[in-house]
Amino acid sequence: MKRTPIRLADGRELIYYDERDDAVRSAVDTRDLPARVSAPQMRYDLTVDEWVSMAGHRMGRTHLPPTGECPLCPSRPGRPTEIPADDYDVVVFENRFPSFAQPTSPLAEQATVFAYGRLLPGLLDEGVSRATLGEQVEAPAVGRCEVVCFTSDHDSSFAALPRTRVRTVIDAWADRTAEIGRLPGVEQVFPFENRGPEIGVTLHHPHGQIYGYPFVAPVLRRMLNSASRYRDRTGGNLFADLFAAELAAEARVVAHSELWTAFVPVAARWPVEVHLYPNRQVPDLPALTAAERDDFAEIYLDVLGLGERLYGMPLPYIAAWYQAPVHVDRDLSYLHLRLSSIRRAPNKLKYLAGSESAMGAFVNDLTPEDIATRLREVAR
Repeated sequence: MKRTPIRLADGRELIYYDERDDAVRSAVDTRDLPARVSAPQMRYDLTVDEWVSMAGHRMGRTHLPPTGECPLCPSRPGRPTEIPADDYDVVVFENRFPSFAQPTSPLAEQATVFAYGRLLPGLLDEGVSRATLGEQVEAPAVGRCEVVCFTSDHDSSFAALPRTRVRTVIDAWADRTAEIGRLPGVEQVFPFENRGPEIGVTLHHPHGQIYGYPFVAPVLRRMLNSASRYRDRTGGNLFADLFAAELAAEARVVAHSELWTAFVPVAARWPVEVHLYPNRQVPDLPALTAAERDDFAEIYLDVLGLGERLYGMPLPYIAAWYQAPVHVDRDLSYLHLRLSSIRRAPNKLKYLAGSESAMGAFVNDLTPEDIATRLREVAR
């Protein structure tokens, strides 16, 4: 794989990941773009001990344009896009409408250092007086948001990629995890793909995203807190022991290879939910061996194929990588991918209504064993 970084017209970074070592990337971004966005602000919600990014500029982002106006397709004469080249394999670039971004000036960077030193260690842990409850507690939403284009083919999908392309994508994910983790203020790197208008995608072109958060995100933080308590009680790793239990039970395993296993978790929340674990505990994507990356490409395409055949139509899904935070609790972590879909029948979706949205209390209409059985039944 050949890695070629360039700069777009507004200074954002773009990286070509080419499968040919002799690929030449000389095309220049000729667009007249406005200045890039500095870090948005985020505010602290004391009631749940969480930060919320306030990224009002995202209201102006492109929303489901026609194919001829897709910003992720290669550039053509008279129609420059986010990718200057006329073709590509895999491309990663800084999001033009980020939820988190690096400071764009020395003054902004100084303000960020001050705010983070004062606010981010944990307000509730340090104590909050009644006098401060009505104050607006905010900090720069420093981090990184990137777009990952899986193919130049607008009408394709991840499930339709060749194995070699999936291998290139996972190498790009690993490379970006390492690079973003070295940026100032980044505490967690989160690669993911939203697929389908039912999920809320704003661009049809096959792509995913990578977020570099300035904190450990709430769900991962709760998971690691559980893992810490489990280790204190048992001395074991929560994720490794849960994975071993799924292998022993077998009832919810839907695919198994030499180096990876896919299963429906015992407490699945979604109508379709599959977790993919490497059979060896590793903290993050960069820690995967070449063999593990090759094997992932095979089993993940198999799992996506099950999802496509389940209802005989494209499956809307979220594919999310859970990997170790950059600086803390790395020994508690176990890299894995979670694939989930809101489709519960060919013409029905699961909406997060009162119980799920207001209280975070999920109700699943299917048992995990039923989900696993249905997925195994559509296997080739």
